[in-house]
Amino acid sequence: MSRFNLLVGERLRDARKSRGWSLLDVEDVSDGEFKASVLGAYERGERSVSAARLWRLAQLYGVHVATLVPGAERTDADVGGVLVDVDAAASVAPERGELIERYLAAIQLMRRDASGSTLAVRRSDLRVLNVLLESDSPERALERLAERES
Repeated sequence: MSRFNLLVGERLRDARKSRGWSLLDVEDVSDGEFKASVLGAYERGERSVSAARLWRLAQLYGVHVATLVPGAERTDADVGGVLVDVDAAASVAPERGELIERYLAAIQLMRRDASGSTLAVRRSDLRVLNVLLESDSPERALERLAERES
């Protein structure tokens, strides 16, 4: 086992547990794309995970892929480690929906991130969204905006 695989495994386990999911839950949520036994081997560092599968797990867990790779961490100002469901964000606070939609569209335009219905949110973005949502904390805003499973 390599030290790198162990560290990636720890991060995968932390990301999964932060969602409150068991290994079997991930298998279910991914419709069998990720088998519990394989995920367990990744998390124990017994098996290397490919870049493509690591990317997919990051999407599934709602975290930025850099949070799963040791040494690739971004600074607090760079990324908040959460994906926002752009399509649903406006419905979180209907009275301010248009402002939220416009703000997220501006972020996508500035970052040339036309990736679709999700957007990786930076801490500085989260502070602005916190104000727009009139939340009592950035963490609460994050809870309200985090990409939800359908």
